[in-house]
Amino acid sequence: MSIEETIKEQIDSNSILLYMKGNPEQPQCGFSAQATQMLMSCGKRFAYVDILANPDVRSTLPSISNWPTFPQLFVKGELVGGCDIITEMHEKGALQALVDTVEVEA
Repeated sequence: MSIEETIKEQIDSNSILLYMKGNPEQPQCGFSAQATQMLMSCGKRFAYVDILANPDVRSTLPSISNWPTFPQLFVKGELVGGCDIITEMHEKGALQALVDTVEVEA
């Protein structure tokens, strides 16, 4: 499976997916930490991919998503955006509303 296929499989297989630096318990940058906190405050489980541990994903994802920076949040297979957009949506209540539309398996 190519890295492009792997990324598409990750996005398709996870209703809420955050590509980030580090992991939710130990984010490796402030933007990833902020995005994780906002997602966790929404109360739904989410998947993540540590791009620092997956350099092929880190180098390939921006060309697939047309988004140059990390973190990158995908909900139901669609790119939501990076930390700035996640923050804006969180402040307006739109992130919670979007996350609430997702059925997440326990």
